[in-house]
Amino acid sequence: MAKLFGFKIEDTEKQSASIVSPVPKNNEDGVDNYIASGFYGQYVDIEGAYRNEHELIKRYREMALHPEVDKAIEDVVNEAIVTDLYDSPVEVELSNLNASEGIKKKIREEFRYLKETMDFDKKSHEIFRNWYIDGRLYYLKVIDLKNPQEGIKDLRYIDPMKLKYIRQEKKENTDVNSRLRPEKQSVPNPQFDEYYLYTSKPNFPTGMITQAGKNAVKISKDSITYCTSGLVDRNKKTVLSYLQKAIKALNQLRMIEDSLVIYRLSRAPERRIFYIDVGNLPKIKAEQYLKEVMNRYRNKLVYNAQTGEIRDDRKFMSMMEDFWLPRREGGRGTEITTLPGGQNLGELADIEYFQKKLYRALGVPESRIGADSGFNLGRSSEILRDELGFAKFVGRLRKRFAAMFNDMLKTQLILKNIVTPEDWSQMEDHIQYDFLYDNQFAELKESEMLQNRLANLATIEPYIGKFYSTEYVRKRVLQQTDQEIEEIDMQIEDEIEKGILPNPAEVDPITGEPLPQGQDLGEVFTDEDPDASAAKGNRRRISKRGTKQGRFFKMPLFNDWFGGGNFTFPCWAGVEQEFLVILFH
Repeated sequence: MAKLFGFKIEDTEKQSASIVSPVPKNNEDGVDNYIASGFYGQYVDIEGAYRNEHELIKRYREMALHPEVDKAIEDVVNEAIVTDLYDSPVEVELSNLNASEGIKKKIREEFRYLKETMDFDKKSHEIFRNWYIDGRLYYLKVIDLKNPQEGIKDLRYIDPMKLKYIRQEKKENTDVNSRLRPEKQSVPNPQFDEYYLYTSKPNFPTGMITQAGKNAVKISKDSITYCTSGLVDRNKKTVLSYLQKAIKALNQLRMIEDSLVIYRLSRAPERRIFYIDVGNLPKIKAEQYLKEVMNRYRNKLVYNAQTGEIRDDRKFMSMMEDFWLPRREGGRGTEITTLPGGQNLGELADIEYFQKKLYRALGVPESRIGADSGFNLGRSSEILRDELGFAKFVGRLRKRFAAMFNDMLKTQLILKNIVTPEDWSQMEDHIQYDFLYDNQFAELKESEMLQNRLANLATIEPYIGKFYSTEYVRKRVLQQTDQEIEEIDMQIEDEIEKGILPNPAEVDPITGEPLPQGQDLGEVFTDEDPDASAAKGNRRRISKRGTKQGRFFKMPLFNDWFGGGNFTFPCWAGVEQEFLVILFH
């Protein structure tokens, strides 16, 4: 295989020769698989996928020029990319990454460097828009081949019309496992070489892709950042854009709009009907006479659907010209009457229907069509379901688009020896990207749900320890997961140690005020059955619910208040001091 332009990151952990699979790796990236043939430097494309793919990209870009589609695209891009005067549109989030603070600091610094290199803060809107329309995004990672440890020097955008991702199947080798098969047949285990084919011209020839051409350059896989929309035509293995679903709806809207304009222009005026008296003239003479009269008032107007203009064209029949009808002798003679215009010229129901259909195909709420509709951030019951679905759709777009940052960050960290390829494979899933958020509908819904949960907690609180356990309340009422419960408990204990929250042993359980210095609630002891002492007589017991460790404090402080006795209460660190006095008869 010829030497590729660019660089390649070698993986030290190569696949074992004993791992055999007859099914190739499922890469839903719209990449064509080619088999090396006998043609020198050429690969046969029988189905013409290159032509179809380029035609799709051209169609997507033409669709983006339509006013309604452009407005819908702007709604999506404005929700996904939020620009702020002080904050960057996206930052790397490393809270889930299990790494040292030094590594996290370097990752943040390299991520900021990559954003500055591609000028993302200023061009984020255009970058996301191009990715959304074309359905794919390419960036060339330029490095110093003599000093690769310096990392990426530049990031250059590549037009998808000029680059193609190729996956070439290698020639089959002798399979060791074939000796274990009685029929002496080898198990198919396809292996592939992946690279990019770049040409300065935006069009590839149909049916044949020439490697050795003057304008074609083979680029290694690791030198290109490739991010797709995630939508793939499984029949043709072509990457699709999010505009694919709106092609039919847009064509229907265009035809309805053009036909409406033609109907308005043709039926709006009142056309004249000329009845010309030809007397007893023969047929040929009558036609000549009628044409002479028509030429005196000739008016040919043609509507051009491409530009929306009306031009004077005398070669074609116009729908706006008058009608000329001959009348024989014995009639009423020459007469001119009018043909009334259309009566339903003001109806736009068809246009509005196809506009809503177009917005539904683009995933944008129909309520955003009207320019006069105001913005109202009310309660969650007043929020349309379409807006919540649109917020989730934008969230999926952001997560897919962030794959571009992952690939760039991987190359930068490995080239600078900050991490190894093996380390990156473990860190990749824990690196997230935090986009600035402007759609408050999902946040408003979450806030109202939390408010309802806290209201239910206040209602059920008196019954905790009697009919409901603390664990039940935290899981069912507050909807906290086991991981959240563990994290919250650890945070509370950490804040108590740091002095942010008061220690429950140093707080008066009745007043909630800190105890005087040198006075506490007594020693700690474990009571296996704290209710056993209550059965010996009239005894008052002060308790606090929610003990995690089953620890109880002896309360000699209250002996003078209630006439002696052994009073206990369980201690739960970090919870608001709230006590109940229960009287046992």
